[in-house]
Amino acid sequence: MTGRNLPADVKRTSVLRRVPSLAAVQFRRECGEEGDVCAFELPLNAFPVTVEATTGRLMAILPGDVFLATPGHRQSTKWVDGEIPAGGLTPGEQYWVLADCGLVGDLVGNSPSEKGHLGRVNYLGRVYCERGGALNIRQFALSENSEPDCKKSVYLVLGTSGDAGKTTAVLAILRTLRMQGQANVIALKATGSPLFEEISRYLDFGAAHAFDCIDFGLPATDPSGRKGISEVFDRMLDYCLSLPADALVVECGGDLFGANVPVFLTCLRARRPDPKIVLAAHDALGALGATQVLAEMGLAINMITGPCTDTPTFRDRTEALCGIPALNLLRSPGEEGNSA
Repeated sequence: MTGRNLPADVKRTSVLRRVPSLAAVQFRRECGEEGDVCAFELPLNAFPVTVEATTGRLMAILPGDVFLATPGHRQSTKWVDGEIPAGGLTPGEQYWVLADCGLVGDLVGNSPSEKGHLGRVNYLGRVYCERGGALNIRQFALSENSEPDCKKSVYLVLGTSGDAGKTTAVLAILRTLRMQGQANVIALKATGSPLFEEISRYLDFGAAHAFDCIDFGLPATDPSGRKGISEVFDRMLDYCLSLPADALVVECGGDLFGANVPVFLTCLRARRPDPKIVLAAHDALGALGATQVLAEMGLAINMITGPCTDTPTFRDRTEALCGIPALNLLRSPGEEGNSA
């Protein structure tokens, strides 16, 4: 079906960061599926929304703006639940911006948390390249690496929920490894919804390379139980573990049960049965439950951090319940007072 041309500098969300610049952008009124580069328009009667641009900066989408994003799934314990309807997005219908990175689909559930990205947009159609082929982020994924495993150390950061302090823990590990002279470290955001701002922070804190699911052809690792996700995780791990480096630091977005984290842990254990694990937890009971769940998977936590370590009393209770060292990685040493 016929479509329409868009300017080459049309606004793009960060989920499309690997898609190269196009001299001409054309969309056609066709259904959009996961990962397709698609055109959307914010209605004239809507409020502006903010999303993440391909550079990582916050970008305003104003009423009447056309922008490029992709259909995607999102399941969250704290933010937004949404999905791609059966058959994909239909041209002329309205859908919701589900995540800062530019995932768009049906809204399943919302939360009270404030979100700048959440708004209804009109779906216009799929984007085609100059040569006439439809674009999907899978086409720009990293190529498979056939090099052998370099046997580098693996540091794994898990959380009991969103906003539990996982990224803070990753940055603390990166900083510590750099201070120890390990200058060549790879960082991987393995599960959940991607955010280029997180990748940029990994690089700022010393990671030589930083990757997430977009680099391996997926806009997000949701929904749980999706077909073929283990193959994606296998490619992800084989690629990262084959790169020459001193260590690999992995953050699993979401909680222990969401975003296919259990599948990822199974894939990782096949390659590293005993990674060094840091758990970020909101409270001591959550930390205790996660300790028991991971033990059933054959994994042992080396350290606990997060809000459950915000005060000496909370930290001591967490250590006593779990029998694992607990440390607040958000504050500098000495900020907790004499008991730190």
